Amino acid sequence: MMITNNFCLSVALALLAQTKTALGFYVPGVAPLTFKKGEDVPLKVNALTSTRTQVPRDYYRLPFCQPDGGPKMASENLGEFLTGNKIQSSPYVLNMLTEAYCTKLCQVTLDKMQAAKLRLHIKYGYHNNWIIDNLPSAAIGVGKKGERRKRYAGGFPVGFMATDNKLPYVYNHVNINVDYNEYEGGYRVVGFAIEPLSIKHEFQGGFEWDGSSPEGLQKPLDSCSTTRHLQRGDISMSQIVKPQEKILFTYDVTWIQSEVEWSSRWDVYLSEDHLVPAQVHWYSITNSILVVVFLSFLVISILVRNLRRDIAAYNALAVIADEEDEEEKEDEKGWKLVHADVFRPPTNHPMLYCVFMGSGAQLGITLLVAICLSAVGFLSPARRGSLINSFLVFYMLSGIFAGYLSSRLYKSFRGRQWQLCTVITALLFPGVSFGTFVFFNIILFFLHSSASAPFLDVVIVAAMWCCVSIPLVFVGAYFGYKAEAIEFPTVTSTISRAIPDPPNFFMNPLVAIALAGAIPFVAAYVELFFIMTSLWMDQFYYVFGFTLIVYIIMLVTCGEVTVLLVYYQLCAENHRWWWFSFFSAGSSAFFTYVYAAFWFRQLEASRMLMTYLLYFGYMFLICFGMLLVFGTAGSLLSLWFVRKIFGTIKVD
Repeated sequence: MMITNNFCLSVALALLAQTKTALGFYVPGVAPLTFKKGEDVPLKVNALTSTRTQVPRDYYRLPFCQPDGGPKMASENLGEFLTGNKIQSSPYVLNMLTEAYCTKLCQVTLDKMQAAKLRLHIKYGYHNNWIIDNLPSAAIGVGKKGERRKRYAGGFPVGFMATDNKLPYVYNHVNINVDYNEYEGGYRVVGFAIEPLSIKHEFQGGFEWDGSSPEGLQKPLDSCSTTRHLQRGDISMSQIVKPQEKILFTYDVTWIQSEVEWSSRWDVYLSEDHLVPAQVHWYSITNSILVVVFLSFLVISILVRNLRRDIAAYNALAVIADEEDEEEKEDEKGWKLVHADVFRPPTNHPMLYCVFMGSGAQLGITLLVAICLSAVGFLSPARRGSLINSFLVFYMLSGIFAGYLSSRLYKSFRGRQWQLCTVITALLFPGVSFGTFVFFNIILFFLHSSASAPFLDVVIVAAMWCCVSIPLVFVGAYFGYKAEAIEFPTVTSTISRAIPDPPNFFMNPLVAIALAGAIPFVAAYVELFFIMTSLWMDQFYYVFGFTLIVYIIMLVTCGEVTVLLVYYQLCAENHRWWWFSFFSAGSSAFFTYVYAAFWFRQLEASRMLMTYLLYFGYMFLICFGMLLVFGTAGSLLSLWFVRKIFGTIKVD
């Protein structure tokens, strides 16, 4: 569904956490349910979803059978509402170990509006998402070669469009296959799959049912048997969708004993039954690590060799200048010449720079904590909404880091409007995100989408922001302004030094910024594909151990590339490195957005304007967040680097 989807542990520990997650997926805090023989096993329905529209719909928006007394909402948390989940009760009756054969549910006579609505949902590829004991339904279908296939993510389709006549057909019969394992005192559900079938039902003796009289529920059908389960080969005619068509909904229930343990029942869902081999992730990580190792050796070799030579030469010139009364000072060249300007505050928008740095620190810490907790199994698909809930909580609490960093930098720049700086830090990124969310939420409300969060939940998010995050930003800012200002090893002159023209095309700051993000993007390209698939194509994503490694690799790569580029800019006597370092490190966000624009074709999106707004709007937020996180990391590392090298030379 929508969104809203990346040093620390060593590589070995992260891989160990990933291995543990993949082998036995037990989620702390999720208690197993044990059923007695014949006990009712509730089947719930979630919102209808489509990768082509990205607009979830309420299940009972379509003319489906409803339970007696109407559908009832299942208990949901804030994260479920924000991600478009709407779990409700269903009329399907399942009893543990009790087989069901061609059980009639209800009959619906389509009017013109219902037929058009059902046809449109089938055309746009909407899928049902059913749940038993917190397990989502897998879909059983037929592959291109006629083989039986099972898909574990994305639910099962509402219907299909015929390839020959382009007419819509609805899946009005489902074979419900439930895997169970016997435990002491009862049975536990360890698997759940749906085989959807479309069949034009006919009563024996030509009986016509009005859909309301009890007699129709007792009459036998010619189209399916009450002694054996319906098979695909038994179908002579599919159920078409058109006005005044009578659609009879039926279902079978099959119970299958399994050796799968309850603690491991999510494994097949998360790995898609090994549809994507684990070796793909390993090759991706190996490739990324090789890029980092090669880049690290390159940066170290260039910087160490050049800096040793430069520092030795500068210090030698300083000694000669002292002895010869500064007659040799005109021989100075390179980055030492900008020592009186290198720590000058940014010429353009110094407050905004501090705000971006604080926001990036807040978001980066939140991502690191959330990914680490996901890697060890505390945040998982088995606990719907847990990831978004935890992300919101961590983001609110990390506001103190945002306030501290932005205020500390702004104090070092000798800024006077510290209150304004703190307010903008507290409002900028969360304000843009919240405003975008509310804008989309209003549109989705008028589109009658289940992704539209209730007003109360919007108020809760706003309250968390105003009552927790903003005060913590001010607390952090208080400590930041109370702390000592960052000390610089050189004195800044009154008049700024003129910046010479770049010596070549590649030394142009704009060109360097544009090229800097290519290496971090390449290092994370493969894993980014899986993350995009999970975000927009209703796939499960659980390899957070690999995500943690990729996140660290991108931080390291962005930092190394930025430090190298800052060094060459200083050698070219360009002392305006603050914004340069930020955008150089964050330019991988630009590559990600361009990649997302090309990847959009994978969705085979509908022509709905809302689909484009949702996709490119939320991808903009994600890439803006990437710019802040990696820009902050690269700029902080560059600040440490510049302070270090200018602290090693002797200047007046």
